[in-house]
Amino acid sequence: MITVVTEISKYLILAVMLIYTVFNFIAIRVRDQQHSRSLCFKQLCMVFLMLTLGYLILLLRTQDYTLIAFFAIQVAFYILYYRIFTRLYPACSGVIISNTILLFGVGELMIARLDYSRSIRQLLIGFAAFILSFFIPVIVRKFKALAKFAWIYAIVGIGLLVVVWRMGSTTYGAQLTLSVGGVALQPSEFVKISFVFFTASMFRRKQSFAMTVVTTAIAAVHVLVLVASTDLGSGLVYFVSYLFMIYVATHRMRYLAAGAGAGAAAAVGAYYLFDHVRIRVAMWKDPFSDYSGKGYQLSQSLFAISSGGLFGLGLAQGRPLSIPLARNDYIFSAICEELGLIFGCCLVLIYLGFILQLFGVSTRLESRFHQILGVGFAAMIGVQVFLHIGGVTKMIPATGITLPLVSYGGSSVLSTLMIIGVIQGLNISSDGLTAKQRARQREEELDSGMI
Repeated sequence: MITVVTEISKYLILAVMLIYTVFNFIAIRVRDQQHSRSLCFKQLCMVFLMLTLGYLILLLRTQDYTLIAFFAIQVAFYILYYRIFTRLYPACSGVIISNTILLFGVGELMIARLDYSRSIRQLLIGFAAFILSFFIPVIVRKFKALAKFAWIYAIVGIGLLVVVWRMGSTTYGAQLTLSVGGVALQPSEFVKISFVFFTASMFRRKQSFAMTVVTTAIAAVHVLVLVASTDLGSGLVYFVSYLFMIYVATHRMRYLAAGAGAGAAAAVGAYYLFDHVRIRVAMWKDPFSDYSGKGYQLSQSLFAISSGGLFGLGLAQGRPLSIPLARNDYIFSAICEELGLIFGCCLVLIYLGFILQLFGVSTRLESRFHQILGVGFAAMIGVQVFLHIGGVTKMIPATGITLPLVSYGGSSVLSTLMIIGVIQGLNISSDGLTAKQRARQREEELDSGMI
């Protein structure tokens, strides 16, 4: 009986995920607030149905009845979060909320399957981050002086990265974490935020060549400190995001081309300077050449994805724990093994729609500072998704980057939800209207004598 229920639930989860994905792309073109809120409600219902089926399977397979309370607390919190956030900010993007809850919820489900104790810890950090996100839109909207602290952002950001470089703990060859009061933090996750604010502040008024040189030099210092810490994955995220921001700020293709060329040269240099980069490239080319050693992780990832097939083996029926760091760096492989390639493709498409929605917010903003903020944060999430999925599927060499909101990692979840809070603040500032729609609205008000 358990096998029958598990099989039926597996296909129901996939069907709901497919419908959700379609709705997500429909939502991109929706501008009417009432229609958008209606779509969000439907998507949230589908999220709760997926999570219900997922935790039902885990309950039947593990017979651990504490999962009932774990699931019920999540659903109650998500509903409360949605109701409070939409009441506080009627002009917020409901679709961004539903996507955030979906991604975090799928991540919690998979982490609970892999390591239940860590999923509880992740949930507590996530709840704290969701609550913090209530306050961020107010800060973005009310504190206009945020655009004036460029050098403070730079000093604080570079300072934190230097502290990690000199005093941080080494994890898998990279200095990533600092221990504060017994809690391990990854400062580079939070410096991402100050880095984007710094770049937007520098370019908010002047886009001269001199300003571009100074801003690029300070951005390069961020990246170089990360390289010195051998945190090359984060360095790549910062670098690519900066290219997006400088193009939006200057609209000069030659800067983008020069940056891409410099990045390619830096990649060649990193290959010759760092042993672990050469190892990752070698394992990317042929992970089975050292299957029992350096290539084991990527080989197991590929085995997991292929064994899951289109429809997956079913939750708690695969062997994702055979992949080292499955809950962190290789969670997408674990998802594909147990929920299937179709589910994995839907997840990629949801990320794509989500990132397009984030980019879309920046197109509706009049302030250059806010435009660059929106593009920078959307690019950061997009680059992380590409590096994670590209690495675990052997599209590109592995970088050790987590999948935003899905992978285990408190610092990553906290920083990503803070970023989404900033995006929501920007969206609320735009009232959900494009620049053209806002101009047309003003013309209509002038014609009617309202202003």
